[in-house]
Amino acid sequence: MTQKFETRIVHSLVKVFPDEELQETEVVKGAALQNEVFSYQVAYRSQHWIPSIHVKVESEIGDYITMRSVGLSPSEYPVQGDHDDNMLRTTPGLYPDPLLPLSGDGVRAYPGQWRSIWISVNPKNEVIPGLYPTVVRFVMESGEELAKERFELEIIGAQLPKQQLLHTQWFHTDCLTTHYHTDAFSERHWELLKQYIQTAVDHGINMLLTPLFTPPLDTEVGGERPTVQLVDVEVTGENQYRFGFDRLKRWVELCNECGIEYFEFSHLFTQWGAKHAPKIMATADGEAKRIFGWETDASGDAYRAFLNQFLPQLVEWIRENGLESRSYFHISDEPTLDHLESYESARNIVKDLLEGFPIIDALSDYDFYEKGLVENPIPANNHIEPFLEHGVTPLWTYYCVSQYKDVSNRFFSMPSARNRILGYQLYKYDAAGFLHWGYNFWYTQYSKQVIDPFHVTDAGGAFPSGDAYLVYPGEDGPIESIRMEVMYEALQDLRALRLLEELMGRDAVLAALDEGLDEPITFSCYPRNADWILSKRDWINGKIKEHMLAAK
Repeated sequence: MTQKFETRIVHSLVKVFPDEELQETEVVKGAALQNEVFSYQVAYRSQHWIPSIHVKVESEIGDYITMRSVGLSPSEYPVQGDHDDNMLRTTPGLYPDPLLPLSGDGVRAYPGQWRSIWISVNPKNEVIPGLYPTVVRFVMESGEELAKERFELEIIGAQLPKQQLLHTQWFHTDCLTTHYHTDAFSERHWELLKQYIQTAVDHGINMLLTPLFTPPLDTEVGGERPTVQLVDVEVTGENQYRFGFDRLKRWVELCNECGIEYFEFSHLFTQWGAKHAPKIMATADGEAKRIFGWETDASGDAYRAFLNQFLPQLVEWIRENGLESRSYFHISDEPTLDHLESYESARNIVKDLLEGFPIIDALSDYDFYEKGLVENPIPANNHIEPFLEHGVTPLWTYYCVSQYKDVSNRFFSMPSARNRILGYQLYKYDAAGFLHWGYNFWYTQYSKQVIDPFHVTDAGGAFPSGDAYLVYPGEDGPIESIRMEVMYEALQDLRALRLLEELMGRDAVLAALDEGLDEPITFSCYPRNADWILSKRDWINGKIKEHMLAAK
Protein backbone atom coordinates (compact mmCIF):
# COMPACT_ATOMS: atom_id res chain seq x y z
CA MET A 1 0.00 0.00 0.00
CA THR A 2 1.38 3.38 -1.00
CA GLN A 3 1.58 5.78 1.91
CA LYS A 4 1.31 9.56 1.65
CA PHE A 5 4.81 10.48 2.76
CA GLU A 6 6.55 13.82 2.29
CA THR A 7 10.11 14.98 2.89
CA ARG A 8 11.97 18.28 2.75
CA ILE A 9 15.61 19.25 3.28
CA VAL A 10 16.00 22.19 5.66
CA HIS A 11 19.04 23.90 7.13
CA SER A 12 20.46 23.24 10.58
CA LEU A 13 18.93 26.34 12.18
CA VAL A 14 15.37 25.08 11.74
CA LYS A 15 13.68 23.49 14.74
CA VAL A 16 11.17 20.99 13.40
CA PHE A 17 8.20 20.75 15.75
CA PRO A 18 5.81 17.81 15.45
CA ASP A 19 2.69 19.88 15.99
CA GLU A 20 3.11 22.76 13.58
CA GLU A 21 3.32 23.17 9.84
CA LEU A 22 6.86 23.28 8.43
CA GLN A 23 7.23 26.70 6.82
CA GLU A 24 10.86 26.55 5.73
CA THR A 25 11.62 26.32 2.04
CA GLU A 26 13.79 23.48 0.82
CA VAL A 27 17.57 23.77 0.79
CA VAL A 28 19.41 21.61 -1.74
CA LYS A 29 23.04 22.71 -1.49
CA GLY A 30 25.66 23.99 0.91
CA ALA A 31 29.38 24.52 1.33
CA ALA A 32 32.01 23.81 3.96
CA LEU A 33 35.75 24.05 4.39
CA GLN A 34 37.86 20.90 4.45
CA ASN A 35 38.03 20.66 8.25
CA GLU A 36 34.54 21.91 9.03
CA VAL A 37 31.46 19.99 10.18
CA PHE A 38 28.43 20.81 8.04
CA SER A 39 24.92 19.87 9.14
CA TYR A 40 21.46 19.89 7.59
CA GLN A 41 18.18 18.10 8.19
CA VAL A 42 15.77 16.01 6.20
CA ALA A 43 12.30 16.57 7.62
CA TYR A 44 9.63 13.94 7.00
CA ARG A 45 5.92 13.50 7.61
CA SER A 46 3.52 10.64 6.98
CA GLN A 47 -0.25 10.64 6.75
CA HIS A 48 -0.30 7.28 8.51
CA TRP A 49 1.56 5.58 11.35
CA ILE A 50 4.58 3.65 10.12
CA PRO A 51 6.42 1.64 12.78
CA SER A 52 9.73 1.25 11.01
CA ILE A 53 11.39 3.31 8.29
CA HIS A 54 15.01 2.77 7.35
CA VAL A 55 16.98 5.85 6.39
CA LYS A 56 19.84 5.23 3.99
CA VAL A 57 22.50 7.55 2.64
CA GLU A 58 24.36 7.22 -0.64
CA SER A 59 27.36 9.42 -1.34
CA GLU A 60 30.96 9.29 -2.46
CA ILE A 61 31.76 10.78 0.96
CA GLY A 62 29.43 8.45 2.84
CA ASP A 63 32.19 7.47 5.29
CA TYR A 64 32.21 11.07 6.53
CA ILE A 65 28.45 11.31 7.06
CA THR A 66 26.59 10.69 10.32
CA MET A 67 22.81 10.49 10.56
CA ARG A 68 20.82 10.89 13.77
CA SER A 69 17.17 11.21 14.61
CA VAL A 70 16.06 14.46 16.21
CA GLY A 71 14.28 13.51 19.42
CA LEU A 72 11.77 15.50 21.45
CA SER A 73 12.33 16.71 25.00
CA PRO A 74 9.59 17.91 27.34
CA SER A 75 9.69 21.45 28.70
CA GLU A 76 7.51 22.58 31.57
CA TYR A 77 9.44 25.85 31.89
CA PRO A 78 10.33 27.17 28.42
CA VAL A 79 11.18 30.78 29.33
CA GLN A 80 10.68 33.52 31.92
CA GLY A 81 7.39 35.39 31.95
CA ASP A 82 8.82 38.74 30.86
CA HIS A 83 10.70 37.40 27.86
CA ASP A 84 11.31 39.32 24.65
CA ASP A 85 9.67 38.48 21.33
CA ASN A 86 12.62 36.63 19.76
CA MET A 87 11.19 33.24 20.68
CA LEU A 88 9.87 30.28 18.71
CA ARG A 89 7.18 29.50 21.28
CA THR A 90 6.63 30.06 24.98
CA THR A 91 4.25 27.26 25.86
CA PRO A 92 5.12 24.03 27.67
CA GLY A 93 5.37 21.02 25.45
CA LEU A 94 7.74 18.91 23.35
CA TYR A 95 10.80 20.59 21.83
CA PRO A 96 13.28 19.15 19.30
CA ASP A 97 16.70 18.77 20.92
CA PRO A 98 18.46 15.42 21.52
CA LEU A 99 20.22 13.85 18.54
CA LEU A 100 19.59 10.15 18.89
CA PRO A 101 21.57 7.42 17.13
CA LEU A 102 19.58 5.58 14.51
CA SER A 103 18.67 2.12 15.72
CA GLY A 104 18.49 -0.99 13.63
CA ASP A 105 14.73 -0.58 13.49
CA GLY A 106 15.09 2.82 11.83
CA VAL A 107 12.71 5.65 12.67
CA ARG A 108 8.98 5.76 13.28
CA ALA A 109 6.47 8.05 11.58
CA TYR A 110 3.50 9.32 13.58
CA PRO A 111 0.37 10.43 11.73
CA GLY A 112 0.55 14.05 10.66
CA GLN A 113 3.70 14.87 12.64
CA TRP A 114 6.81 16.41 11.16
CA ARG A 115 10.06 14.85 12.42
CA SER A 116 13.60 15.17 11.10
CA ILE A 117 16.87 13.39 10.50
CA TRP A 118 20.00 15.35 11.42
CA ILE A 119 22.81 14.81 8.92
CA SER A 120 26.38 15.87 9.70
CA VAL A 121 29.28 15.78 7.29
CA ASN A 122 32.76 15.91 8.79
CA PRO A 123 35.38 15.87 6.01
CA LYS A 124 38.21 15.70 8.60
CA ASN A 125 40.52 17.50 6.18
CA GLU A 126 40.63 14.30 4.12
CA VAL A 127 38.13 15.01 1.35
CA ILE A 128 39.40 16.48 -1.90
CA PRO A 129 37.75 19.83 -2.73
CA GLY A 130 34.80 19.48 -5.08
CA LEU A 131 31.04 18.93 -5.34
CA TYR A 132 29.59 15.90 -3.58
CA PRO A 133 25.95 14.91 -4.09
CA THR A 134 24.26 12.88 -1.37
CA VAL A 135 21.00 10.96 -1.71
CA VAL A 136 18.97 10.19 1.42
CA ARG A 137 16.35 7.46 1.02
CA PHE A 138 13.43 6.54 3.27
CA VAL A 139 12.61 2.85 2.84
CA MET A 140 9.89 0.63 4.34
CA GLU A 141 10.59 -2.79 5.89
CA SER A 142 9.18 -4.29 2.70
CA GLY A 143 11.83 -2.53 0.61
CA GLU A 144 9.37 0.01 -0.80
CA GLU A 145 10.96 3.42 -1.16
CA LEU A 146 8.80 6.11 0.40
CA ALA A 147 10.87 9.12 -0.61
CA LYS A 148 14.35 10.35 -1.45
CA GLU A 149 16.10 13.69 -1.25
CA ARG A 150 19.27 14.94 -2.89
CA PHE A 151 21.71 17.42 -1.34
CA GLU A 152 24.91 18.73 -2.89
CA LEU A 153 27.78 19.79 -0.64
CA GLU A 154 30.75 21.73 -1.92
CA ILE A 155 34.02 21.15 -0.10
CA ILE A 156 36.11 24.31 -0.45
CA GLY A 157 39.88 23.95 -0.67
CA ALA A 158 40.71 25.82 2.53
CA GLN A 159 41.01 25.03 6.23
CA LEU A 160 39.58 26.76 9.24
CA PRO A 161 42.42 28.08 11.42
CA LYS A 162 42.92 26.76 14.93
CA GLN A 163 40.37 28.09 17.42
CA GLN A 164 41.83 31.01 19.36
CA LEU A 165 38.84 31.46 21.65
CA LEU A 166 39.10 29.89 25.09
CA HIS A 167 35.82 28.05 25.55
CA THR A 168 34.56 26.31 28.67
CA GLN A 169 31.21 24.74 29.41
CA TRP A 170 31.41 23.66 33.02
CA PHE A 171 32.01 19.94 33.24
CA HIS A 172 30.19 18.42 36.22
CA THR A 173 32.29 15.38 37.05
CA ASP A 174 29.95 14.26 39.81
CA CYS A 175 26.91 14.13 37.54
CA LEU A 176 28.53 11.23 35.69
CA THR A 177 28.91 9.27 38.93
CA THR A 178 25.32 9.81 40.03
CA HIS A 179 23.65 9.10 36.70
CA TYR A 180 25.73 6.05 35.82
CA HIS A 181 25.82 4.76 39.42
CA THR A 182 29.58 4.49 39.58
CA ASP A 183 32.16 5.46 42.19
CA ALA A 184 34.16 8.62 41.62
CA PHE A 185 37.35 7.88 39.67
CA SER A 186 36.63 4.19 39.39
CA GLU A 187 37.75 2.67 36.09
CA ARG A 188 34.17 2.95 34.80
CA HIS A 189 34.14 6.63 35.76
CA TRP A 190 37.40 7.23 33.91
CA GLU A 191 35.88 5.58 30.81
CA LEU A 192 32.88 7.89 31.01
CA LEU A 193 35.10 10.91 31.59
CA LYS A 194 37.00 10.12 28.41
CA GLN A 195 33.80 9.88 26.37
CA TYR A 196 32.33 13.11 27.67
CA ILE A 197 35.59 15.05 27.52
CA GLN A 198 36.18 13.90 23.94
CA THR A 199 32.68 14.99 22.92
CA ALA A 200 33.33 18.39 24.49
CA VAL A 201 36.62 18.77 22.60
CA ASP A 202 34.97 17.71 19.34
CA HIS A 203 32.59 20.66 19.79
CA GLY A 204 35.15 23.38 20.41
CA ILE A 205 35.43 23.17 24.21
CA ASN A 206 39.16 23.54 24.82
CA MET A 207 39.17 24.42 28.54
CA LEU A 208 37.96 22.06 31.25
CA LEU A 209 36.75 22.70 34.79
CA THR A 210 39.14 20.58 36.85
CA PRO A 211 37.94 19.57 40.33
CA LEU A 212 40.93 19.94 42.61
CA PHE A 213 38.23 19.67 45.28
CA THR A 214 34.49 19.17 44.82
CA PRO A 215 33.47 22.39 43.02
CA PRO A 216 31.40 24.69 45.28
CA LEU A 217 28.87 25.41 42.53
CA ASP A 218 25.07 25.41 42.65
CA THR A 219 25.10 23.80 46.08
CA GLU A 220 22.53 24.46 48.78
CA VAL A 221 24.02 26.28 51.76
CA GLY A 222 24.86 23.55 54.24
CA GLY A 223 24.44 20.86 51.58
CA GLU A 224 26.96 18.76 49.71
CA ARG A 225 27.50 17.47 46.22
CA PRO A 226 29.01 14.02 45.70
CA THR A 227 32.76 14.10 46.30
CA VAL A 228 34.90 14.40 43.18
CA GLN A 229 38.32 15.46 44.43
CA LEU A 230 41.44 15.00 42.35
CA VAL A 231 43.93 15.98 45.07
CA ASP A 232 44.63 13.61 47.95
CA VAL A 233 44.94 15.34 51.32
CA GLU A 234 46.37 13.81 54.49
CA VAL A 235 46.29 15.56 57.85
CA THR A 236 49.75 15.08 59.40
CA GLY A 237 49.37 17.35 62.42
CA GLU A 238 47.56 20.42 63.64
CA ASN A 239 47.08 22.57 60.51
CA GLN A 240 49.67 20.41 58.74
CA TYR A 241 48.97 18.54 55.50
CA ARG A 242 50.47 16.25 52.89
CA PHE A 243 49.19 16.35 49.31
CA GLY A 244 49.09 13.78 46.52
CA PHE A 245 48.62 14.64 42.86
CA ASP A 246 48.44 11.21 41.20
CA ARG A 247 44.76 11.49 40.25
CA LEU A 248 45.27 15.02 39.00
CA LYS A 249 48.12 13.77 36.83
CA ARG A 250 45.90 11.06 35.34
CA TRP A 251 43.21 13.69 34.71
CA VAL A 252 45.67 15.92 32.87
CA GLU A 253 46.98 13.00 30.82
CA LEU A 254 43.42 12.06 29.84
CA CYS A 255 42.63 15.65 28.91
CA ASN A 256 45.79 15.86 26.82
CA GLU A 257 44.82 12.67 25.03
CA CYS A 258 41.38 14.09 24.23
CA GLY A 259 42.71 17.48 23.09
CA ILE A 260 41.95 19.77 26.04
CA GLU A 261 44.32 22.74 25.94
CA TYR A 262 43.56 24.66 29.15
CA PHE A 263 42.65 23.80 32.72
CA GLU A 264 40.47 25.97 34.93
CA PHE A 265 40.97 24.80 38.46
CA SER A 266 37.81 24.69 40.56
CA HIS A 267 36.84 27.61 42.76
CA LEU A 268 38.82 28.02 45.96
CA PHE A 269 35.88 29.66 47.77
CA THR A 270 32.12 29.20 47.76
CA GLN A 271 29.77 30.69 45.19
CA TRP A 272 27.91 33.98 45.63
CA GLY A 273 30.16 35.63 48.15
CA ALA A 274 33.42 33.73 48.79
CA LYS A 275 32.53 33.41 52.46
CA HIS A 276 33.32 29.74 53.01
CA ALA A 277 35.68 26.99 51.91
CA PRO A 278 34.69 24.30 49.41
CA LYS A 279 34.15 20.77 50.66
CA ILE A 280 37.60 19.23 51.16
CA MET A 281 38.06 15.61 52.16
CA ALA A 282 41.19 14.32 53.87
CA THR A 283 42.59 11.27 55.54
CA ALA A 284 42.99 11.89 59.26
CA ASP A 285 44.03 9.14 61.67
CA GLY A 286 43.43 6.61 58.92
CA GLU A 287 39.86 7.70 58.21
CA ALA A 288 38.39 9.81 55.42
CA LYS A 289 36.63 12.88 56.74
CA ARG A 290 35.56 16.33 55.62
CA ILE A 291 37.95 18.93 57.03
CA PHE A 292 36.53 22.07 55.38
CA GLY A 293 33.13 23.16 54.11
CA TRP A 294 30.23 25.46 54.87
CA GLU A 295 31.25 25.71 58.51
CA THR A 296 34.66 27.08 57.50
CA ASP A 297 35.24 30.84 57.58
CA ALA A 298 36.98 31.57 54.29
CA SER A 299 39.21 34.18 55.92
CA GLY A 300 39.89 32.17 59.07
CA ASP A 301 43.31 30.96 60.16
CA ALA A 302 42.61 27.27 59.48
CA TYR A 303 41.72 27.60 55.80
CA ARG A 304 44.38 30.24 55.25
CA ALA A 305 46.97 27.82 56.68
CA PHE A 306 45.69 25.09 54.37
CA LEU A 307 45.95 27.27 51.26
CA ASN A 308 49.39 28.51 52.29
CA GLN A 309 50.58 24.91 52.17
CA PHE A 310 48.50 23.60 49.29
CA LEU A 311 48.83 26.30 46.62
CA PRO A 312 52.67 26.46 46.60
CA GLN A 313 52.81 22.69 46.16
CA LEU A 314 50.16 22.81 43.42
CA VAL A 315 52.04 25.58 41.62
CA GLU A 316 55.25 23.55 41.84
CA TRP A 317 53.41 20.54 40.41
CA ILE A 318 51.97 22.67 37.60
CA ARG A 319 55.45 23.88 36.68
CA GLU A 320 56.98 20.42 36.88
CA ASN A 321 54.35 19.24 34.40
CA GLY A 322 54.75 22.20 32.02
CA LEU A 323 51.24 23.54 32.57
CA GLU A 324 52.05 27.15 33.49
CA SER A 325 50.62 28.66 30.31
CA ARG A 326 47.61 26.34 30.37
CA SER A 327 46.37 26.92 33.93
CA TYR A 328 43.64 29.28 35.14
CA PHE A 329 42.18 29.76 38.60
CA HIS A 330 38.85 30.83 40.11
CA ILE A 331 38.13 32.53 43.42
CA SER A 332 34.31 32.60 43.60
CA ASP A 333 31.50 32.43 41.08
CA GLU A 334 29.11 35.34 40.46
CA PRO A 335 29.87 37.70 43.35
CA THR A 336 27.75 40.86 43.52
CA LEU A 337 28.48 44.29 44.94
CA ASP A 338 27.27 43.01 48.32
CA HIS A 339 30.25 40.64 48.27
CA LEU A 340 33.01 43.13 47.46
CA GLU A 341 34.57 42.87 50.91
CA SER A 342 34.51 39.08 51.18
CA TYR A 343 35.71 38.66 47.59
CA GLU A 344 38.59 41.06 48.22
CA SER A 345 39.51 39.15 51.37
CA ALA A 346 39.58 35.86 49.49
CA ARG A 347 41.59 37.34 46.66
CA ASN A 348 44.16 38.76 49.06
CA ILE A 349 44.66 35.31 50.59
CA VAL A 350 45.64 33.73 47.27
CA LYS A 351 46.95 36.53 45.03
CA ASP A 352 50.61 36.18 45.99
CA LEU A 353 50.40 32.39 46.05
CA LEU A 354 49.04 32.41 42.49
CA GLU A 355 51.20 35.19 41.12
CA GLY A 356 51.60 34.91 37.38
CA PHE A 357 48.49 32.80 36.86
CA PRO A 358 45.29 34.32 35.43
CA ILE A 359 42.32 34.38 37.78
CA ILE A 360 38.99 34.39 35.95
CA ASP A 361 35.56 34.79 37.49
CA ALA A 362 32.04 35.29 36.18
CA LEU A 363 30.83 38.62 37.55
CA SER A 364 28.89 41.49 36.08
CA ASP A 365 29.69 44.52 38.22
CA TYR A 366 32.42 46.69 36.73
CA ASP A 367 33.43 47.83 40.24
CA PHE A 368 35.29 44.55 40.79
CA TYR A 369 37.54 45.33 37.83
CA GLU A 370 37.81 49.04 38.57
CA LYS A 371 38.98 48.32 42.13
CA GLY A 372 41.59 45.88 40.83
CA LEU A 373 39.97 42.85 42.43
CA VAL A 374 39.90 40.82 39.23
CA GLU A 375 42.12 41.26 36.19
CA ASN A 376 40.22 38.80 34.00
CA PRO A 377 36.50 39.46 34.53
CA ILE A 378 33.85 37.44 32.73
CA PRO A 379 30.76 39.67 32.49
CA ALA A 380 27.42 38.39 31.27
CA ASN A 381 26.57 39.39 27.71
CA ASN A 382 23.77 41.66 28.96
CA HIS A 383 26.14 43.48 31.35
CA ILE A 384 29.16 43.73 29.09
CA GLU A 385 28.80 47.36 27.93
CA PRO A 386 30.83 49.02 30.74
CA PHE A 387 33.64 46.55 30.12
CA LEU A 388 33.56 47.32 26.39
CA GLU A 389 33.47 51.07 26.99
CA HIS A 390 36.57 50.88 29.18
CA GLY A 391 38.45 48.67 26.74
CA VAL A 392 38.88 45.75 29.14
CA THR A 393 41.21 43.08 27.76
CA PRO A 394 41.30 40.17 27.62
CA LEU A 395 37.54 40.23 27.16
CA TRP A 396 35.40 37.23 28.05
CA THR A 397 31.66 36.85 28.31
CA TYR A 398 29.04 34.34 29.41
CA TYR A 399 25.31 33.79 29.51
CA CYS A 400 23.06 31.65 31.70
CA VAL A 401 19.52 31.71 33.08
CA SER A 402 19.29 35.49 33.49
CA GLN A 403 20.31 36.46 29.95
CA TYR A 404 16.99 36.06 28.14
CA LYS A 405 16.24 39.56 26.86
CA ASP A 406 17.76 40.71 23.57
CA VAL A 407 21.05 38.81 23.90
CA SER A 408 22.18 35.45 22.56
CA ASN A 409 21.31 32.28 24.47
CA ARG A 410 20.39 28.63 23.93
CA PHE A 411 17.04 27.84 25.56
CA PHE A 412 14.84 25.23 23.84
CA SER A 413 12.30 27.95 23.15
CA MET A 414 14.70 30.23 21.30
CA PRO A 415 15.45 30.08 17.59
CA SER A 416 18.76 28.41 16.76
CA ALA A 417 19.84 31.63 15.04
CA ARG A 418 19.92 33.23 18.49
CA ASN A 419 22.45 30.59 19.51
CA ARG A 420 24.60 30.79 16.37
CA ILE A 421 24.84 34.60 16.15
CA LEU A 422 27.28 34.43 19.06
CA GLY A 423 30.12 33.56 16.70
CA TYR A 424 29.76 36.84 14.84
CA GLN A 425 29.52 38.79 18.10
CA LEU A 426 32.61 37.16 19.60
CA TYR A 427 34.54 37.98 16.44
CA LYS A 428 33.44 41.61 16.30
CA TYR A 429 34.52 42.26 19.88
CA ASP A 430 37.64 40.13 19.59
CA ALA A 431 36.61 38.10 22.62
CA ALA A 432 39.27 36.02 24.32
CA GLY A 433 36.92 33.55 25.94
CA PHE A 434 33.39 32.29 26.46
CA LEU A 435 32.05 30.50 29.55
CA HIS A 436 28.85 28.67 30.32
CA TRP A 437 27.99 26.92 33.56
CA GLY A 438 26.18 23.89 32.17
CA TYR A 439 27.75 21.22 29.99
CA ASN A 440 26.07 18.41 31.94
CA PHE A 441 24.32 19.66 35.09
CA TRP A 442 21.85 16.83 35.74
CA TYR A 443 20.55 17.89 39.15
CA THR A 444 17.78 20.11 40.39
CA GLN A 445 18.75 23.62 41.49
CA TYR A 446 21.25 23.65 44.37
CA SER A 447 22.07 20.00 43.58
CA LYS A 448 19.33 18.72 45.86
CA GLN A 449 18.10 15.85 43.70
CA VAL A 450 19.25 13.81 40.72
CA ILE A 451 17.11 14.18 37.60
CA ASP A 452 16.60 12.27 34.38
CA PRO A 453 17.61 14.87 31.76
CA PHE A 454 15.43 13.21 29.13
CA HIS A 455 12.34 14.00 31.21
CA VAL A 456 13.30 16.97 33.41
CA THR A 457 14.93 19.68 31.33
CA ASP A 458 14.59 22.68 33.65
CA ALA A 459 16.59 21.61 36.74
CA GLY A 460 13.39 20.87 38.62
CA GLY A 461 11.54 23.99 37.51
CA ALA A 462 14.42 26.36 38.28
CA PHE A 463 15.95 27.26 34.90
CA PRO A 464 14.34 27.42 31.46
CA SER A 465 14.87 24.25 29.46
CA GLY A 466 18.22 24.27 27.69
CA ASP A 467 20.15 26.23 30.29
CA ALA A 468 21.54 23.42 32.46
CA TYR A 469 23.13 21.05 29.96
CA LEU A 470 24.19 20.50 26.35
CA VAL A 471 24.55 16.71 26.49
CA TYR A 472 22.20 13.96 27.58
CA PRO A 473 23.35 10.76 29.30
CA GLY A 474 22.92 7.94 26.83
CA GLU A 475 23.31 4.30 27.80
CA ASP A 476 26.58 4.10 25.91
CA GLY A 477 27.81 7.65 26.47
CA PRO A 478 26.91 11.23 25.60
CA ILE A 479 23.92 12.10 23.44
CA GLU A 480 24.53 15.44 21.77
CA SER A 481 21.90 18.11 21.19
CA ILE A 482 20.82 20.49 18.46
CA ARG A 483 22.00 23.32 20.71
CA MET A 484 25.46 21.82 21.01
CA GLU A 485 25.83 21.37 17.25
CA VAL A 486 24.62 24.91 16.56
CA MET A 487 27.01 26.33 19.17
CA TYR A 488 29.82 24.55 17.35
CA GLU A 489 28.62 26.09 14.09
CA ALA A 490 28.98 29.48 15.79
CA LEU A 491 32.56 28.64 16.72
CA GLN A 492 33.24 27.55 13.15
CA ASP A 493 31.83 30.86 11.90
CA LEU A 494 34.24 32.61 14.25
CA ARG A 495 37.18 30.64 12.85
CA ALA A 496 36.03 31.33 9.27
CA LEU A 497 36.00 35.04 10.08
CA ARG A 498 39.54 34.72 11.47
CA LEU A 499 40.63 33.11 8.20
CA LEU A 500 38.97 35.83 6.16
CA GLU A 501 40.74 38.41 8.34
CA GLU A 502 44.08 36.85 7.35
CA LEU A 503 43.10 37.27 3.70
CA MET A 504 41.34 40.69 3.73
CA GLY A 505 42.31 42.45 6.94
CA ARG A 506 40.22 42.96 10.05
CA ASP A 507 38.79 46.36 9.06
CA ALA A 508 37.39 44.98 5.82
CA VAL A 509 35.78 42.02 7.57
CA LEU A 510 34.21 44.22 10.26
CA ALA A 511 32.82 46.56 7.61
CA ALA A 512 31.34 43.60 5.76
CA LEU A 513 29.63 42.29 8.89
CA ASP A 514 27.66 45.49 9.41
CA GLU A 515 27.05 46.19 5.73
CA GLY A 516 23.36 46.64 4.94
CA LEU A 517 22.24 46.61 8.56
CA ASP A 518 20.24 49.45 10.09
CA GLU A 519 22.43 49.30 13.20
CA PRO A 520 25.87 47.80 13.81
CA ILE A 521 26.03 44.36 15.44
CA THR A 522 26.35 44.40 19.23
CA PHE A 523 25.65 41.79 21.88
CA SER A 524 22.04 42.97 22.09
CA CYS A 525 21.45 44.27 18.57
CA TYR A 526 21.87 41.86 15.68
CA PRO A 527 19.95 40.31 12.78
CA ARG A 528 17.32 38.03 14.25
CA ASN A 529 16.80 35.70 11.31
CA ALA A 530 18.65 32.62 10.17
CA ASP A 531 18.75 33.79 6.55
CA TRP A 532 21.15 36.61 7.43
CA ILE A 533 23.52 34.25 9.25
CA LEU A 534 23.49 31.70 6.45
CA SER A 535 23.83 34.24 3.65
CA LYS A 536 26.68 35.99 5.47
CA ARG A 537 28.44 32.67 5.88
CA ASP A 538 27.93 31.96 2.17
CA TRP A 539 29.54 35.34 1.47
CA ILE A 540 32.47 34.49 3.75
CA ASN A 541 32.92 31.15 1.99
CA GLY A 542 32.81 32.87 -1.39
CA LYS A 543 35.48 35.38 -0.39
CA ILE A 544 37.71 32.63 1.02
CA LYS A 545 37.32 30.63 -2.19
CA GLU A 546 38.03 33.72 -4.26
CA HIS A 547 41.30 34.37 -2.41
CA MET A 548 42.31 30.71 -2.58
CA LEU A 549 41.84 30.69 -6.35
CA ALA A 550 43.73 33.97 -6.76
CA ALA A 551 46.65 32.57 -4.76
CA LYS A 552 47.12 29.62 -7.14
